[in-house]
Formats: sequence, C-alpha cells, structure tokens
Amino acid sequence: MKRLFVIAVASEKGGVGKTTIATNLAVYLKALREDLPVTIASFDNHFSVDQMFALGPPSERNVAALFEEAPTTDLVRLGQYGVQYVASSRRLQPPAHPPEWLRHKLDSMDLAGILILDTRPILDWYSEAALLAADLVIAPVKDRAALINADALRQVMATVGHTDRLWLLPSLVDTRARLNAEVRVHEFIAYAARERDYQVLDIFISKSPKVESLASGFSSSVRPVLTHARNTAVHPQFKQLAEFVLKRFDTGPPAPDSSIRELLPDETGLSVSHRRRVLECPVCCQASDAMDGHFFFDLRSRRRGYLHPDCFAEICTAMNPEIFDDRGGVIALTVDGPGLVGPDCRLSVHLFDDNGVLLDSENLVIEEAPTLKESVGIITGQPLDNAYRELVFLNGRVETVELQPGRAEGGIFLQKRRKITRELRQAGLF
Repeated sequence: MKRLFVIAVASEKGGVGKTTIATNLAVYLKALREDLPVTIASFDNHFSVDQMFALGPPSERNVAALFEEAPTTDLVRLGQYGVQYVASSRRLQPPAHPPEWLRHKLDSMDLAGILILDTRPILDWYSEAALLAADLVIAPVKDRAALINADALRQVMATVGHTDRLWLLPSLVDTRARLNAEVRVHEFIAYAARERDYQVLDIFISKSPKVESLASGFSSSVRPVLTHARNTAVHPQFKQLAEFVLKRFDTGPPAPDSSIRELLPDETGLSVSHRRRVLECPVCCQASDAMDGHFFFDLRSRRRGYLHPDCFAEICTAMNPEIFDDRGGVIALTVDGPGLVGPDCRLSVHLFDDNGVLLDSENLVIEEAPTLKESVGIITGQPLDNAYRELVFLNGRVETVELQPGRAEGGIFLQKRRKITRELRQAGLF
C-alpha cells in the first residue's frame, strides 16, 4: 500500500484562511479523484471540520485519541462529500513524546491516500508535530505579518532538512488592493516571499464575501465552495490548488526511513533543485556547467544555470559596451510586462559592483535586442510578452556559484542578490 501522504495547512498567524483552505482542499481533492481516500483532522478547537463533514450523531472518539498509545480503531469516520474526518476535541493534552512521534503514529494507522491536518494559529507541540509529519506544508499568507511569521515554520522544518516541503500560498487576497498604481498587494507578497527564498504557489485564494458567508448564518453547518460558491473566483482557485497537490501526491512521498535530505519532486520525478537547474546555456542552448560559465538566477522561478563566456559577451553587445564591458560585478535585468508599462514589455539593465552598489542603468529597445530577449525568456521559463515582473541576475565573472547554505560562494552571491534587490526597489527600478 502506498504510504500515507500528509499535508499540513499551517500559519502562526490567525485570520489567514487556514481552516477554509484545509476543509475546501479536502472537498476538491475528492471531487477531482473520487477513488482517492481523503481524510481531514483539526488540532484546533473551533469544530469547523465537524460542521462541514459530520454525518449522524457526534462521535464518541475524537482527535485526542490520536495522541494516545492505544490503537486508533474507529477513529476515522466517513463524512459528507466522500471525505473522511476525525472528530475534533475541545481540549488536547500533548503526549509525553517529541513532536516527531506523530509521523510514526500516523504510519501505524490503517490510512491510505491523503491526510490533511489543520493546525492551530500558534506554534505549539501540535503544530510542530504536524509540520514534521508533513510531506507538503501549505502556509497561507495574506500580509507582511503572516510572511514574517512563516519563518518560524521554516525553522522547524529546517531541523529535519525539509524546508523544501514548505509552500506559501497568498490568501484572502483583495485583488483590488494596490500598493501603488502598478503593484497589487498579493503580487508584492509573492515577490517579497521569493526574495526571502520561499517557494510560492503561482495561485492565490481571493477574498470573497460569498465564501465568508458559507461559515456563518442560521445553519450550524459550514458549506464548501464547490457546492455553494461555484460562481466566485475562488472556485477555480481551489481547483488549481487541488491539482497542484495531486501532482505532488502522484510522485509519492519520500521514503519514511530516509536520513538524507529529500527534495519535493514534481510530476517529472525530478527534485526541486534539478527542476530549477537549467543545464543548457540559454543563448546557444548547448550544455554548460559551473566550471566555465557566468552564473544566472531568476528571482521569480528560481531557475539557475550558467552561460558560456562567449554567449555572455554576445548578449552584452546589446547593452552599452562602455558601461558593461569587462566590469565584473553583477548585472541585473528587470522586465516590466505588457499592460504594466504599455502594449510592449520593457527590459532594463543595471550594473552593480562587487559590493552591490549601483553603477549605471539603461532601458533597452527590446525589439533591437532579439538574442537578449529570447535568452532572458529562456532563463525565466516564459516568453517575455507573458511576463508581469521579472528580475534576473547575471554574474559578471566566471566562477562557480551554488545557492546552498554553508557554501561560501553561494553565501556571497546571496548577500549581493538581496542587497541588489533592495537597492532596485528603493530606487523604484523594480
């Protein structure tokens, strides 16, 4: 039997839509794949899981039994919409075990498919246990405070080398809200998260009065988006979220006894680091490696690789040669997509010295630099005509760079990249 795939929906900040995401994700997963067992349990005491899924009289056994040494028979019940659920408890007492114990207890249960754990809005024993048990962690973020609090989740997962399983999901997004005439709030949250090296879903969950009303009113039941809010923007968003989860589930969770850090695979079976690593030079499309190349890195997609020196020189010819010839440092390429600045996208080039100080900038006529346009599109993984905002870094020197903690070269480049990003934002250039 395939090992149980555990999803934790977690946030140290309340009011970010955590329970709404957990319960509706369960419904959409079951709707998309009827033969897949989907189970949900909550460590919080608000009973939203029971109000959405419970059938018949209250259960005599609840989630508290999950933390007992006794067998967990008759704990999981079949609920509405075909979703299995564990009844909630008003009071939980943490067991005399470390948080890592929960995963072993879950593996000992006769459960298959997907288990969703809705956690508390505090980082206590239960939330930490859910994080350590999870094959995938979805952390809703709706503002800067939630983004800052996400670091506590990452630190817990870092203790077992599983930070790669953490994905941030912009949530309760008011699509009308903007920081200025150009930047929407949820776009800023996503870019700020990626700048902090988080994985961010290319999906967001909109704020919707209709969806909020599903958990209120005269009825004690909580209704799912799938059956009662299909006419809202949230419906296709939850469908996309469920499809993302199913792709991760289909690749299978890491081996339970693995002591080596596992990276979350995608549908190709490749790890995150391999998916992001571009093995070919984006200019000539021939194989390139770290031994003889200029490192490149895209902030949004985290794609990285190396350009051959001759190819690097070729795309630099599209820039002002008096500025960008043999200067070392780092070149930052910013892209503003069409619709943001006009009918066509805009490509700007910025030169920074080895200390991350801005030396010069210029805007390019993008149609006069076809090789550069195509190469940047390959680096970002999408045509620039489809881009919104992009920030690409090119290392001006030939040297090996690996963005991994503990690697001196990667640490230096990481510091430069973060400083450059701040400089560009403060100058209004990104």
